[in-house]
Order: sequence, then C-alpha cells, then structure tokens
Amino acid sequence: MKHTMSKNEEKKKDRQKKDDKIGAVGVIGIILCVLLVPILLMNVTMIVKGLVNPSQVPTFGGYAPLIVLTDSMYPDIKSGDLIIVKSLDAEDVQEGDVIAFFDPDGSGTSVLTHRVVEITEENGSLAFRTKGDANNAEDPTLAPAGNLIGIYKTKISGAGNVAMFLQSTPGLVVCVAVPLVLLIAFEVIRRRKYEKNKNDDTKALLAELEALRAKQAESEKKDAPKSEEPKTEEPKAEEPKAEEPKAEEPKAEEPKAEEPKVEEPKAEEPKTEEPKAEEPKAEKEEPPAEGEKKED
Repeated sequence: MKHTMSKNEEKKKDRQKKDDKIGAVGVIGIILCVLLVPILLMNVTMIVKGLVNPSQVPTFGGYAPLIVLTDSMYPDIKSGDLIIVKSLDAEDVQEGDVIAFFDPDGSGTSVLTHRVVEITEENGSLAFRTKGDANNAEDPTLAPAGNLIGIYKTKISGAGNVAMFLQSTPGLVVCVAVPLVLLIAFEVIRRRKYEKNKNDDTKALLAELEALRAKQAESEKKDAPKSEEPKTEEPKAEEPKAEEPKAEEPKAEEPKAEEPKVEEPKAEEPKTEEPKAEEPKAEKEEPPAEGEKKED
C-alpha cells in the first residue's frame, strides 16, 4: 500500500512540474499578447486615420507616436527613438518646449521635432522660431501655429525601429501570426495535457480504490475469530412432505351462457302396432312313409 501511495505521489509531483512549465509558457504567451495586441491596434488605427486624412498626423486618444529619423535633438532624443506627442492649442506653447510641427520648407508631410526658442508673429498670426539641440543654427523658417502637431511628452528608446518594422508587411505578419500561433499551440498543448492528467488521475484513483478494497478484505479476515470455523451446516435430508391434497377450490367457472336448448317437441307418431303377421308355422311335414304316394 505504501509503495502504491509513493508512486502516486511521485506521479503527482512530476505532473505538477510539467504543469508549472506549461504555465510559464502560457504566462509568456499572455505577456506577448498583452504587449503586441495594443501595438497592433494602435498601428491599425493610425494607418486608417492616415489613409482618411493624409494631411494630418494620425493620433490615438489625443496622442501621436512619432519615429525619430535624425539626431537633431541629440542627446535627449536619438535616431530610432519613438516619441509621444500630445496635441494642444498653439496659445499654450511656451519658450523652451519641444514641439512637433510640419516642416514649413518641406512637402507638407515631413515632421520636425525641435525646441522653441522664440514665440513671435508672422503675417499677423502666431509663429514659433525653433532650433535643434544638436544643430548649430536656428531653423531658417518660422513654424506657423497652423503647422503645430503637439508638444513632446516622453520617448521610448529604440522603439522607433521596432515600430517601423511593424508597419512593414513582414512586421504585420509577425505581429499577427506569431501571437496567433502561440495562442493556438498553447491551447492545443493545454487541452492534451488536461486530458492526459485526467486519465492519469482516474487510473490513480482506481488503483487506490482497489488497494483500499484489498486492505479492507485483509482486515476483515484478521478480525474474524480464528477458532470459530465456519459452520457448514449439513444439508438435512428433507423428508418428503406429504403434500396434503389441497382441497381444490372449485373454480368458479363463469357460467357459460348456455343457450337454452329449445327441444322441439317431437311429433310422436302414434305407435300403431302393426299386427304382426303370424308367419304360418310350417309344420314340418314328415316325410311320407315309404310306399305312400304323394297325392297330387
């Protein structure tokens, strides 16, 4: 019994270790999904917004992620970083703020992220004089308030390179396919493991039940008094019981509805005693005596 219990305990420990490993894999898969799914949603949202309004930077909840391509703001912001910019009104910008704006000398789609060194007016409207921290000179053209995208809030070092990869076709495939494959694989492994553990538990329970039954049978044998031999009653020769003739109760036969026999009155023919024709007793004629002739 102890040997059986120890085997079951070892199996349970091994199963627990395997379950822990599978649980660790599942946690990793969940973390990856938690990280990749929001990025995927943000990318899809911004791609759609960029297609709908190509002249504006797509935002998500008032924030716009931008990928830095140059080192003009080095060392605070480096090439390959992902910066987060929050949209705000131009009147709220102050000197020393780092802002993102459409390059007035560009094609209208390129974005600059530089520091405001002066707030001024141009043609009667608000404008900003900007300069890159790593540049030797200020930007040659003022940035009008209408070109403002937002103010710099924070950055994620190196995440810009990852974001650029995710925006490409291979990146979208990896971002969608990898989490999906991981989830499917994890679910398949989990189900198989669950079924296997269930079968193992059933077998272990059956084995324990059989062991308990065997132990109970042994204990019952030990508890039984040894002196008392099992009484084997000799079968008594049963005398044939003279079965008293049971008075058969008259079976109450359901009276058959006897059809009344209507005896047709036989027309009694009058017994006419026919006079028996007395047969003439033929008197035996004695043979004529010899010599006598028969009379003709």
